[in-house]
Amino acid sequence: MIRHPLPNLASRRRFLNQTMGGIGAIALAELMASEGRAADSGALAPRQPHLPAKAKNVILLFMAGAPSQMDLFYPKPALQKLHGQPLPESLTRDLKLAFLKPNATVMGSPRTFQRHGQSGMYFSDYLPRMATIADDISFVHSMVTDVVNHTPGQSLMMTGSPIAGRPTIGAWSVYGLGSESKNLPGFVVLSAGRGTVNGAENWSSGFLPSTYRGVEFRSSGDPILFLSNPAGVSRELQRARLDAIRDLNQERVAATGDHEIEARIASYEMAFRMQASAPELLDFSKETAEVKESYGVGNESTRAFGTNCLLARRMVERGVRFVMLTHSNWDDHSNLNANLKKNCAATDQPVAALVKDLKQRGLLDSTLVVWGGEFGRTSLAEIRRPDQPETAGRDHHPDGFTIWMAGGGIKPGLQVGQTDDLAFHVVADPVHMHDLQATILHCLGLDHRRLTYKYQGRQFRLTDVGGNVVTRLLA
Repeated sequence: MIRHPLPNLASRRRFLNQTMGGIGAIALAELMASEGRAADSGALAPRQPHLPAKAKNVILLFMAGAPSQMDLFYPKPALQKLHGQPLPESLTRDLKLAFLKPNATVMGSPRTFQRHGQSGMYFSDYLPRMATIADDISFVHSMVTDVVNHTPGQSLMMTGSPIAGRPTIGAWSVYGLGSESKNLPGFVVLSAGRGTVNGAENWSSGFLPSTYRGVEFRSSGDPILFLSNPAGVSRELQRARLDAIRDLNQERVAATGDHEIEARIASYEMAFRMQASAPELLDFSKETAEVKESYGVGNESTRAFGTNCLLARRMVERGVRFVMLTHSNWDDHSNLNANLKKNCAATDQPVAALVKDLKQRGLLDSTLVVWGGEFGRTSLAEIRRPDQPETAGRDHHPDGFTIWMAGGGIKPGLQVGQTDDLAFHVVADPVHMHDLQATILHCLGLDHRRLTYKYQGRQFRLTDVGGNVVTRLLA
């Protein structure tokens, strides 16, 4: 009888320790393959969608603070007739108001409206350039959301929940599809104006690996602070340093299985590649004078947002999956007329140029463009200075507002939904924020019910437990 030394016998614990990693990897590969994702090609590698996709990229034009729908896109003649009058309690009893009292008086719009394009879309006189793309976009006039204040409202729009901490729609998109760009992040953020109340929470990866978090670019100087090497540090020295750090981090990953360490490795590698690619992205010298003029990059009022819109087009050309442009602030509780004029002057020309430029280059069919804020504005006047009624503004309104969509997967020239004559409530085809999210993912080829991530014992998704694709919008 041959006796094997006890230390040479493979114990149950040693067997599990040495083999379960491989078994787990096989199981993970099978699971990810069933979801259309490759387990061995990197967190940002392109992945197959669940469904036939019309859009490859998304540009989200986030008008933070909530633009006034009845002063921009959706005229309400009844408000003009009732301007300055209080309304009966029966009409205002259920309104969600952040600051106003329900007995506030009606405020008609001082703007003038005209129909544009074959579709007959209404645009106010503050949006003459956007009016020229009337037949390329579709309106949803019946948007609704669940909250009345900016912080939870922006959180719900971006993450599907009014409570901060969940992944944002850009992070979910890159998690589901990866990115076509090897040298730029899959999710990029460009900001103009005063900044959003939620800040980086609007492009957070939440409980997803931080690889999927939005990366904020600057429109001048270094695209990202500290991206350039300090004086005396060559690219070769930087590469050698990163190789050493990568080797140490990979040893730690092997010991712990910590996905955040893998995300850190990926971030370092992406930063190294961006040191060469990002400056080229910001170099507009090869853009024609006509293109730069169309975006307004040379004019003071349109320079910031125009530059960001041009950068967004250049990013989708280079395979960036999701680009968020924020412009703030549209929160016009007072001085509505003057503030709208300023914000429209900054954004109207660049937005129209972006849609036209994408279309001219054959990119609009594969790029979904979404314009809107976290909610709308009330038809009641908020007057903080009774002696100066011209300084009146509008309060927050979550029960019926307007967004528009264009491009990849969206049928142009539609107007979906409507609110009542006083713009208080949706009376046809309500579209909840979860429905909008489901529709954006659908255009990308992602089933919002299947795009999930297990965290703290349950499967989470962007649309929480709701959401329906707005099929009327689909091409």
